Amino acid sequence: MTYENVTVRPISAAEHLAFVRARASVSFLQTPAWGRVKTEWRSESVGWFDGRRLVGAGLVLYRPVPRLDRFTLAYLPEGPAIDWTGEIGAWLDPLAAHLKARGAFAVRLCPPVRTDTWSAAQVKQGLADPGVRRLTDMAGLPDPVGARVTGRLRAAGWLPQSPEDGFGAGQPQVKYELPLAGRTEDDLLGGMNQLWRRNIKKAARAGVEVTVGDVAAGEDLKVFHDLYVRTAARDRFTPRPAHYFATMFAAMRAEDPERARLYLARHQGDLVAATVLVRVGAHAWYSYGASSTGKREVRGSNACQWAMIRDSLAAGCDVYDLRGITPTLDADDPHVGLIQFKVGTGGRAVRYVGEWDLPLRPLVYRAFDLYMRRRRGR
Repeated sequence: MTYENVTVRPISAAEHLAFVRARASVSFLQTPAWGRVKTEWRSESVGWFDGRRLVGAGLVLYRPVPRLDRFTLAYLPEGPAIDWTGEIGAWLDPLAAHLKARGAFAVRLCPPVRTDTWSAAQVKQGLADPGVRRLTDMAGLPDPVGARVTGRLRAAGWLPQSPEDGFGAGQPQVKYELPLAGRTEDDLLGGMNQLWRRNIKKAARAGVEVTVGDVAAGEDLKVFHDLYVRTAARDRFTPRPAHYFATMFAAMRAEDPERARLYLARHQGDLVAATVLVRVGAHAWYSYGASSTGKREVRGSNACQWAMIRDSLAAGCDVYDLRGITPTLDADDPHVGLIQFKVGTGGRAVRYVGEWDLPLRPLVYRAFDLYMRRRRGR
């Protein structure tokens, strides 16, 4: 449906949540609850109206920038939830006007629109071919909507922000997804590679037990976070503090008791892996994971993944989202292990439109861009 005269104005969290619930899927980063998780940002729910009818919604996160405190960056992660198949100027122009009036010097958004898809078979073929170094060296299945959105954003003065390696300060541009719609557990197991099937069976034979944690009690969150911190030290990433996860679970489960779940895999009483699953409508996301250095042979991580996949299927989800990957297929790249692990589930690699900035106050935006370049160069 084409909308030509939509207007944008703030909406309540209740209106926003009702809109989310009426759709098949909206990113969990575009739910009202996510604004309560990101405590360092100021949040606002906005709606697009065709007359009095709400036809689109988005969560805007406003963040002041050092030395530019009078102005904010307005960020819509994996959003907004609008009709991206239509004339996007009719949607984004009134959004930009609203955000500029709110003191934003730039808008950053990340359209939930794909541009290319590669099957698991293609990815495996690329991994085996030394002449293929990146996903984009192979022809994926193009999406005409993604190509059109990309072209129109560029023509309207939006600036692409997604880095070459697929990971930046915001959301990953390339993800790995496992389709669930119309499939059975046997179908999903049959689509996995031999190593994944073997590891799932190995975990079961070893007696690994996967349970859903009681996050309200607090103890399960503590043992998860302890394991997560040890995983961060081993894998050399910066862990989030314990209070972040407490806030996340409290905010998301207040919105929907089934929105977020903690999975714990134990072997003979020892915690060997833990994962976090988030679900909105028909879309489920593997959001966080942790694993022990010891007892890796019992394959607790595979057991957790299989439990989350099965539960997502039982909940009627259409897709299980394993989140970001880098687009590298180079055997010498240290990031290649990520795609090697995820491709074992079957599924597909998907490239999205990525993050784009629209400067609303060009001088301030240039100062912000310079600040970010210097910060990245440290």
